[in-house]
Order: sequence, then structure tokens, then C-alpha cells
Amino acid sequence: MILIAAVDDRNGMTFNHRRQSQDRFLREKMVTLCGGRKIRMNAYSAKLFPEDVTEVSENFLAEAREGEFCFVENMPAASYEGKVEQIILFKWNRLYPADSYFDIDLSGWELVGSEDFIGSSHDKITMETYQRRH
Repeated sequence: MILIAAVDDRNGMTFNHRRQSQDRFLREKMVTLCGGRKIRMNAYSAKLFPEDVTEVSENFLAEAREGEFCFVENMPAASYEGKVEQIILFKWNRLYPADSYFDIDLSGWELVGSEDFIGSSHDKITMETYQRRH
């Protein structure tokens, strides 16, 4: 699976019970990145996306197959790390008082790409792509 998350500088995914993924341009970039393939996610996240780009299940991480995109924003993912082929983080380049965190330790992963873009709510969002170290 290809795991996607939006995080702050300490890997916080939610703050004050609000999502890091609120930015409209970030979500558009995510949909474009998936190239017409569905993005697996839970019902909490599905509210942000058009129905035709989502596959919704509360067990989406367990159900995901190789090469499928999965968006996580309010739940732990570390127990599924063995299934993850690639991680894409959208970073806000800010610190927020986080309620939940992206819980995969990136020390076992290699940064293979980084791209900055302008969001609808922030002047700079950084998309980082990680591959598993061999």
C-alpha cells in the first residue's frame, strides 16, 4: 500500500480535534497523484473528498492491497507498516498542538522525493515521498 498523511513538523495529524488535511489544494494534489485510482480511507476522511475517488471502510488499512493508496488522518498506522511500500507525507512546515500523530518511525525509510507547493490555506506545503530502506 501507499500510505498518505498530512502532518505538522512533529508528525501531528490532528490538532484541537481539527484535521491537518483541511487544505483544498492539498486534497486536489492527492487526488491527482493517485491518477484516477480510488483512495482508501475511513468515513471520517471521506467527508472531504468526492465519492467517486474514495473507497470507504473502517478497516481500510487491513484490507489494502499492494499499490493501493490509503489516506490516514485520525488513526494509528504503525501496525500495518509491513504492508506499506511507500509513504507520502504532506507537511505543513508548522507546529500545532497535536491530538494524534503519524506513528511510523521514518528512520527505516529513505526520503526519495520532496516538492513544495502553494496551498489554499498555507503559502508552502511540502510533499515528501519515502521508500523503505533496503
